[in-house]
Amino acid sequence: MLQRPPTATIPDAPGSYQFKDAEGRVIYVGKAHSIRHRLASYFQDPYHLPPRTAQMVASADTIEWIQVRNDVEALMLEYNLIKAHRPRFNIRLRDDKSYPFLAVTLDDEWPRPMVMRGRKRKGVRYFGPYAHAYAIRETLDLLLRSFPVRTCSDNKLAHHQRLGRPCLMYHIEKCTGPCVGEIDKAEYDRLVGELVDFLAGDTDTIVRRLEHQMTEAAEGLEFERAARLRDRLTSVRKAIEKQQMVTERPENLDVIGVAEDELEAAVQVFHVRRGRVVGRKGFVVDKVEDLDRPQLLGHVVEQIYAEAIMDIPREVLVPDEPEDLAVHEEWLSSLRGSKVGVRVPQRGDKRALHDTVTRNAGEEFTRHRLRRAADHNSRARALNALQEALDLPEAPLRIECFDMSHIQGSDYVGSMVVMEDGIPKTSDYRRFKVGSVDGNDDYAAMEEVLTRRLTAMLAEREEPLGERARRRKFAYPPQLLLLDGGRGQLNVGTRVLERLGLDDEIPVAALAKQFEEVFVPGQADPVRIPRQSEALYLLQRIRDEAHRFAVTYHRNLRGRRMTRSVLDDIPGLGPTRKRRLVRELGGVRAVQTAPLDTLLALPWLPDNVARAVHDKLTRPTGSDHRRDTPAATS
Repeated sequence: MLQRPPTATIPDAPGSYQFKDAEGRVIYVGKAHSIRHRLASYFQDPYHLPPRTAQMVASADTIEWIQVRNDVEALMLEYNLIKAHRPRFNIRLRDDKSYPFLAVTLDDEWPRPMVMRGRKRKGVRYFGPYAHAYAIRETLDLLLRSFPVRTCSDNKLAHHQRLGRPCLMYHIEKCTGPCVGEIDKAEYDRLVGELVDFLAGDTDTIVRRLEHQMTEAAEGLEFERAARLRDRLTSVRKAIEKQQMVTERPENLDVIGVAEDELEAAVQVFHVRRGRVVGRKGFVVDKVEDLDRPQLLGHVVEQIYAEAIMDIPREVLVPDEPEDLAVHEEWLSSLRGSKVGVRVPQRGDKRALHDTVTRNAGEEFTRHRLRRAADHNSRARALNALQEALDLPEAPLRIECFDMSHIQGSDYVGSMVVMEDGIPKTSDYRRFKVGSVDGNDDYAAMEEVLTRRLTAMLAEREEPLGERARRRKFAYPPQLLLLDGGRGQLNVGTRVLERLGLDDEIPVAALAKQFEEVFVPGQADPVRIPRQSEALYLLQRIRDEAHRFAVTYHRNLRGRRMTRSVLDDIPGLGPTRKRRLVRELGGVRAVQTAPLDTLLALPWLPDNVARAVHDKLTRPTGSDHRRDTPAATS
């Protein structure tokens, strides 16, 4: 039970505090201007606390805190701790989409625009995000006639450099041909700079330049050039039409709209640059802690901009002032490098824009609630039906499924996939390389994998709380252990659980693929779950996911082994050169069939190493060599 620390031991200073449960897991992270005053608010009559706060305090066993120098450092420390521990009582931003950005790779020798998702990369300028990747490609297709920069991959660029002739994009005037020296570096960089300025919202300068060039060409009787400039100008204007003008002046700002209920909130963010909407994104917030609107906005702003891909603008419009407004403005200003204001719009075009964004959030929230109700009800029915069908003591909120993969006993691997509340939890997936099995023996392989997983769980239970919380690799037991296979796999699972003393704690079942029969201990006949049952569909999904995960791992291991067998032991060809050779030529098979001239043409590969690669990969096998000898043909 949580004991209140002596008041004198708690610092009266800014910092972050963490509530932990009896297992040492962080269940809540908070920040405060004064840790002492904030913690005091938790130790009062639980009836006076908000329900979720009272539940969190009841679940906690210990409190820790970290003191920092100021409120901005406390804010960032809280964010980093929430990101590291994902506490169950902190709000969570759920974004099931990886939004695409239009990115320009400024760190390349010949930069190119491309669709990018995921984490921000240094040396790349991002524009967006866009709702769909095809919207980026449509915009880019319109712009390439005005800014004909390369869009090909690095491998394709290198390939055409070696061939000495350009690709189709050059011939249709959507690339200036840097691969064959048709444009010098300075002129190419100018084109890239104009493209970046245009995407950033500086469209007027580009339009005026094209109009001036078209007029000059027409006056100089260069009608073909004038026609090409006219077509480029038309493409640019079409691209501009896709960017809606939303402010009277060319301002840079972000607009955040929120729609919420007691459980969740939908957030929409519009990115406005030079008066035009250049990107938007949305996500849903799980309100697992009791928050008022200012506190919610504070968390939303933190999580939007802590790892922002877009540049932070000078102004952020919000529906309510976030809690600790001055702290958030100071933090955003430090990220941007100049003053950032967080404001609630009151009138004019900014208020109208904010109303539009809020309506978008409301519409998305309505769609989300419809999906949430249908999805949650379906998963709840499946778990309850599974509990009833298998006579489990409780609904199996955590299911772990195991599968094996191999080819004739080689590269034996096992997979463990996890579903929590009917949803795949990929962070808990595990892969096992089986080392103690000789030949084709699925039962022995399954026994090794299950023993390793369950032994690790028991070992972590014996560790001190701090160590257990730090590792947490196998800490949580499943409510159902599912094995891909039939009666034989079930017997293996039962034997392992009995040997480790877990047979009364963890239920086990096996799903046979042939007739979709479920085997459970103590029953001679399989449990037949109706074909149209949501419970059977749930078991099939996790079984198929375990099979996919195992096969993927097996293929990766086999591919690496085959790669090593072909390119290993070549003098001068270390791991770095080997990876680069395979990447640039397009695969191991391409390396095997590459002529010597192609290998010698690689500027980074020494000639003696290129010859060694060619000699080894083109050397005839022993049997071929014997067939060519006179003794073999006589």
